[in-house]
Amino acid sequence: MTHRAKPIRILLVDAQHIVLWALERLIEGRKPKMEVVGRASNCAEAALLANQTQPDIVLLDLNLDDGRGVDIVASIAGKQSTRVVIYSAQRDLSAADRAVLSGARGLVRKEESTDTLLLAIEKVHAGELWLDRETTSRIFTEFTRPAGAAPVDSTDDMIVSLTRKERAIVNAFARNPGRPNKQISETLFISEHTLRNHLTSIYSKLNVTNRWGLSEFVRLNGHRLGPEVAIKKPQSPAQP
Repeated sequence: MTHRAKPIRILLVDAQHIVLWALERLIEGRKPKMEVVGRASNCAEAALLANQTQPDIVLLDLNLDDGRGVDIVASIAGKQSTRVVIYSAQRDLSAADRAVLSGARGLVRKEESTDTLLLAIEKVHAGELWLDRETTSRIFTEFTRPAGAAPVDSTDDMIVSLTRKERAIVNAFARNPGRPNKQISETLFISEHTLRNHLTSIYSKLNVTNRWGLSEFVRLNGHRLGPEVAIKKPQSPAQP
């Protein structure tokens, strides 16, 4: 009689219920190789279900409870039979690095293909690591940093990369974090479309994904932004 391998038992953890639904359909479509043993949408549920179900893999979104998913990685990864794979759209590199340093064995971005995700699950379950080159390089640098040496802080480099106009936009959001884009664009004398384009560039340079992330960056690093930079109102053309 042929022995059938046990399925890879997976706990799905994501802040968005529609993503949980889609992931469950994807994983269940891989039966009998894989199966879903639970779904959670916040840190408390994730910790409880991980303890109750003892899954082989926890597929974890870092963007739980306003970005605090990384806080539960160590406790879940510390269980002997469970391995954590980060599955997230969050572009906060420091959060991804902390997750790996806390014990996560894999990192898959949500923009990657479903085939990549399924392969990552299989490889991590088999005992391998699944990390991109950039993350691996940063983690290696952290581990090989001489004892007592200060970690490299790239925050200043991020801020320096901002243009004068982008810095003015960051300052505008810092002053009025809750105001809609339309009102902020009016105070800066630019269109909403132009503002959105600048925000895309700003998010990329500061490694954040949304206004909440930008607000957090300003809260933590506002003292490094320097004096406020204003965008002057364009002058009306001279009348003939």
